[in-house]
Amino acid sequence: MADFTRISVADANALIEKGPVTIADIRDEASFNAGHINNAQHLDNTNTQDFIDGSDLDQPLIVVCYHGNSSQPASVFLADRGFDDVYSLDGGFTEWAATFPEKCSASGATE
Repeated sequence: MADFTRISVADANALIEKGPVTIADIRDEASFNAGHINNAQHLDNTNTQDFIDGSDLDQPLIVVCYHGNSSQPASVFLADRGFDDVYSLDGGFTEWAATFPEKCSASGATE
């Protein structure tokens, strides 16, 4: 079984700023559309293989869920599929949004 690293929001932010980094958000589509880390890609069961096929497996990958729990098995899954440098975001999007609200965006949101 491949490995991953848990990463704090502060360390994830530093990694993202150093770039390039792939960010995979595994929350449901409505939650993703309501708000996500800038430049994150929505990842679910319908697009997983396309995501893997279209990704640079050598680039760091940060997996994001709501609170940092579901992202851990997803990180193992993605590491097992060839990603070399996989991180699970501790605290998930909830902590990210509280810490870096200016680094969040929405897609498909209506006012």
